[in-house]
Amino acid sequence: MKLYDVAVIGGGPAGSYTAYKLAGMGYGVVVLEAKARLGERVCCTGLIGRECVSTFGIDDKVILKWANSAKLFSPSGRLLRVWRQEPQACVVDRAAFDMAIVSRAQGEGAEYLLSSQVRGVTVGEDRVKIEATRQGEKLDLDARAVVIATGFGSRLAEGLGLGKFGDLVTGAQAEVETTGVDEVEVYFGQDIAPGFFAWLVPTSSPRARVGLLSRLNPGHYLRKLMSSLLAQGKVVLAEAELSYGGIPLKPLARTYGQRVIVVGSAAGQVKPTTGGGIYYGLICADIAANNLHRALASDALTAKNLANYEREWKGKLGRELKRGYRARKFYERLSDQQIDRLFDIIKSSGIDEALLSEEDLSFDWHAEAVLRLLAHKAISKAIGVMKIPFRADKIVY
Repeated sequence: MKLYDVAVIGGGPAGSYTAYKLAGMGYGVVVLEAKARLGERVCCTGLIGRECVSTFGIDDKVILKWANSAKLFSPSGRLLRVWRQEPQACVVDRAAFDMAIVSRAQGEGAEYLLSSQVRGVTVGEDRVKIEATRQGEKLDLDARAVVIATGFGSRLAEGLGLGKFGDLVTGAQAEVETTGVDEVEVYFGQDIAPGFFAWLVPTSSPRARVGLLSRLNPGHYLRKLMSSLLAQGKVVLAEAELSYGGIPLKPLARTYGQRVIVVGSAAGQVKPTTGGGIYYGLICADIAANNLHRALASDALTAKNLANYEREWKGKLGRELKRGYRARKFYERLSDQQIDRLFDIIKSSGIDEALLSEEDLSFDWHAEAVLRLLAHKAISKAIGVMKIPFRADKIVY
């Protein structure tokens, strides 16, 4: 039986980027993807920051629209419009985006096996054995190391003793036709998306993605939102096929083991504030590939040696994820009235304009912006009156 250097389970952005990097280093890489076709629709806005585009050389051909502004609506309909002169983010065609990374990986020699459902992973002394089925037939593969990049929902990492997610949320989204909507819109409120938020993101005119996050009944809330948008004249129809996806809000207890690394949403490398995982997944895929390269080259694929992968990605993202999760839990405690009050303070005090003028604040790093917002004198005073505790120096998972 052929012995691959690395088997990547999952052909999404994080998995395919890991495969691309490793194959480019000369390793034999196979990618096992459960879907019959790559680039199928996923529950994702496809909204990524300018920093992600430049860092990973995202092809202009997969970008549908650039955005430099957004409208934020409070529960009672109060409006905050945030704007910068330069585009801060873009909306990508997720199918084309995914396929572009797949093409990179295949161009470097990575092999893709579609319709391959992995049933089990067994770690041995000198290899990893992967049990799968492909189009109803048994498929067994051996590799020196395995990368779990299945996205949310797989129990492979849990089965290897790496833990399970301690907190999660479900997203629901639909493609709709809009009228007169040319900016990203974000909606807050317990009747809209309890504890979270909803979005209307224009893609290519007149199409848009409408969706939300909710711990319970996201489909119910999304249909309700679409009916409201129809009544407001923002969408043409209130009926559309919904797609769903689970999103981890905290990372796994451990993202590595002997001959094993977990990347992307499968590892919980997701922004707790928004549920976005593309950029952080790519960052961690890059780190994973570099660490696997060193381990493969020295044939030292022990858990102790691969632990550096987790130290490195947490050094890059750990503080951001912890602060973001703390901010997420704070927001979930707010009532509609309190959110409205914060909107009023932000607008009347010009806090939004002050923050937007700070060039070091980035679309891809939300926690710092949230902390600066909450540290503002007017906001911190209001929070004190609301008696909702928030201390950025005491962030614990």
